[in-house]
Amino acid sequence: MTRSAPGNPIAHAAGNLTIVLHGWPPLVTTAILAAAAILVAIVFHAILFRLLPRPLRDRGRATGALVARVRAIVLAFLIVLMLTTVVPQAPLGPGLRFGVLHALSAGLVILIGWAVLLAIDIYTTRQLSHRPDNIQADAIARKHVTQWQVLRRASHVLTIIITTAAALMVFPAVRDYGVSLLASAGAAGLVVGLAARPVLSNLIAGIQIAITQPLRVEDAVVINGQWGWVEEITSTYVVVRIWNWQRMVVPLAWLLEQPFQNWTRDSSELIGEVHWSLDYTVPMDVLRRKLDEIVHATPLWSGKVVVLQVTHALETTLTLRALVSARNSGEAWDLRCFVREQMITFLQKEYPYALPRRRVDLERTEVA
Repeated sequence: MTRSAPGNPIAHAAGNLTIVLHGWPPLVTTAILAAAAILVAIVFHAILFRLLPRPLRDRGRATGALVARVRAIVLAFLIVLMLTTVVPQAPLGPGLRFGVLHALSAGLVILIGWAVLLAIDIYTTRQLSHRPDNIQADAIARKHVTQWQVLRRASHVLTIIITTAAALMVFPAVRDYGVSLLASAGAAGLVVGLAARPVLSNLIAGIQIAITQPLRVEDAVVINGQWGWVEEITSTYVVVRIWNWQRMVVPLAWLLEQPFQNWTRDSSELIGEVHWSLDYTVPMDVLRRKLDEIVHATPLWSGKVVVLQVTHALETTLTLRALVSARNSGEAWDLRCFVREQMITFLQKEYPYALPRRRVDLERTEVA
């Protein structure tokens, strides 16, 4: 039996309990000690959180929700700490005792990694909570959200790798594997194997996107011929919300190697085009006044650009192009459809002869 550490009441009590249970099977005695340690941890945990002020225990508040997320990890830490204290007093063989202590040490390392992940989540959630509701119209907010989301996921991956390596290094038999894993994490820019290459390349691409930001959350993009909005950026892929509500998942490494269009890179405002093919008799001045009236009648127009021009003069028709500005890509699409429909309705009612038509010239031929 190992002597209890001086000044440690928990170890002293465990040593006394072992003496009382002398003669019992070693595994039974160890189980009783472990159960007593867990019970003490649970009681101490309950008392600790019971002594907190009521506002901190109210889950409806932000602080209460934070305390609720911390409770589980505090309980696990107390249990591991109590078990680490009483195991040396258990009637176990040296090999088994050291094995259990190594397992508890690995558990403590995992708890530290869990705490780091929790701290990352809490901090990034707090940062992201300040974003505006209409994030599409705020380029700075999109930049802020993108950086924190990508860095959070990259930090998760690195924390998990480092925690796993540190936990493996606790066991002498697998310490070499832990050192190798930690070395690979430290040289994340190197390809350590064909199997790890996609993961590492996507992770590095995610960090690169967080820093350079060729695209951000809620940017309007065209990727591989598909138009949509960036819904989510993870540490390994981007989720694009296509206009028909489908989702397209694009690996980050592929995205950085292929060209794509970002319509809202510097600003969410866009200029939309509307085209008509009309007859040569169309009154251009009247249409310009009507276009101005149409855009002023809808909140979709941003109030900056409204232009009507003849862009092509074909054999039988003129091609007209209207340019109208909107605050974002969604409103630009709706504004284009609205202008197109209103102008066609106007032409049908007021100038039907200006719609495309075919002319046939008939010549009278006199028969001798």
